[in-house]
Amino acid sequence: MRTQETRPHPPGRVKLANALRELLRDREFDAITTSEIARTAGVNEALIYRYFGDKRGLLHQILSEFLDGYISGIEKELGGIEGSLNRLRRLIWYHLHMFESHRVFAKLFLMEVRSFPGYFGGHCYAQVKRYSNILLAVLEEGMASGEIRTDLPARSLRQVVIGGIEHLCLPEIIFDREFSADTLTEDLCNILYRGIDARGSNR
Repeated sequence: MRTQETRPHPPGRVKLANALRELLRDREFDAITTSEIARTAGVNEALIYRYFGDKRGLLHQILSEFLDGYISGIEKELGGIEGSLNRLRRLIWYHLHMFESHRVFAKLFLMEVRSFPGYFGGHCYAQVKRYSNILLAVLEEGMASGEIRTDLPARSLRQVVIGGIEHLCLPEIIFDREFSADTLTEDLCNILYRGIDARGSNR
């Protein structure tokens, strides 16, 4: 017997989520109306309020579903990789590749949802914290194994990694330019792993 958690969503709910995803490919979120979403979905507009509370609730729902898949994917990826630095490199690449491959999500996540105060009390933010804890665990494991310096605060290093990932690709996302997750991963890892002190390579 299916539990409440595993029952499929009602068809109208699914259609609304798919409709907003479709509209976001060509339109800014603020320019999309609830009537357009309902019309694209072929359902009554009232269902938006019934299932999601409002348009932003619908947006957060589709972002949450995306993040669920992303985090599950990175957990599987990291499970088969030996060494903390190798795991960190893969995590960085996976994050950048997600932004490279899913530009609509990247733009929404980096430029839209975090400017809304309600984001920090919702499920999306809880998932982001889950992801950041995965990164923190990789860094702490590296410190425990001797792969990463122990004189660096793990939490500060985590913020540097996340900030580096986001700011490396943010201009390309804003101006809709192509970028390479492979290249940016190498750039960021070279900075993180070697540091910026030119004397370090001779020590």
